[in-house]
Amino acid sequence: MIQKLEEIKHRFEEVGQLIVQPDAMADMKKYSQLSKEYKDLQKIVEKYDEYKDVLSNIDNAKQVIKTEKDEEFREMAKMELDELDPKKEELEDELKQMLIPKDPNDDKDAILEIRAGTGGDEAAIFAGDLFRMYQRFCERIGLKLTVLDLTEGTSGGYKEIVSTVSGDNAYGTLKFESGVHRVQRVPQTETQGRVHTSAATVAVLPEMDDVEVDIDMNDVRKDTFCSSGPGGQSVNTTYSAVRLTHIPSGIVVSCQDQKSQLKNFDKALKVLRSRLYEIELAKHNEAVGAQRKSMVGSGDRSDKIRTYNYPQSRVTDHRINYSQHNLPAVMDGEIDEFIEQLHMAESAMKMKEGE
Repeated sequence: MIQKLEEIKHRFEEVGQLIVQPDAMADMKKYSQLSKEYKDLQKIVEKYDEYKDVLSNIDNAKQVIKTEKDEEFREMAKMELDELDPKKEELEDELKQMLIPKDPNDDKDAILEIRAGTGGDEAAIFAGDLFRMYQRFCERIGLKLTVLDLTEGTSGGYKEIVSTVSGDNAYGTLKFESGVHRVQRVPQTETQGRVHTSAATVAVLPEMDDVEVDIDMNDVRKDTFCSSGPGGQSVNTTYSAVRLTHIPSGIVVSCQDQKSQLKNFDKALKVLRSRLYEIELAKHNEAVGAQRKSMVGSGDRSDKIRTYNYPQSRVTDHRINYSQHNLPAVMDGEIDEFIEQLHMAESAMKMKEGE
């Protein structure tokens, strides 16, 4: 671990020199990449420097205990050692976490797609509840959520709603939310008070740019139509909404949140790139033998990652067998603990694989 940390410190100093060179400052893309690398490495180097200080203080305390004749000084050194040893272990754990290879997509903005699954009108209502949950969560932690396209349910909620989430570590924060979410409750449409089970699917994709996913525009059909829903004077008066169909894959993407057709086209193209990237990533993982399930699954109630049980006010994530009995708070966007527990589980798995 020390050797790896020394290499990182050397690279940090190297980037610090590169970033002030005229050619780097003249190239904004290169400058941005170096600035980000410098910022990421700085966190590790600062923690490493703190760790080295603790190691040095431990050595000094041990030397005092070994050589000092004055009993009072020896006792003070023992007390300092009792404080420093746990601190050393804590810093080692933190450094191990920081050295775990990071998903290069974590820093990207994200595409958030929510669709009603099994359960008819109640599934659409639940999809709407999930969207509001993520909307409030994003507001609270400083991520910006923008709706690109939606199809409303007949009794409320959404049959489908597609959004972008932008901000620091947007994809890395939300990526484990992908999968089937199941709800157990008495539906608004139920007259006899019986508990029903419905499902909605959530997909979180990293937003890809044109450098990372190349699309042949000859394979894309573009259609324009009048936007519907919120949108001011442009609604149903101008052909500003855009629908893109990727002919080889059959993927269809729509965007109608902007009054400008050009802006809607650009946003729809980003979603299309993200979906094509996910398909290629799944093919790659299958080719190398990775046991990776479909992110969205079938939308069936049995293919679940999390259950929201209203009668018991319980939310359970089945991947890590973790539950909370504060469903109203969770539905109000307080999903921080689930996200943290999932990241901890992933880190533990990576550390185990590394060992």
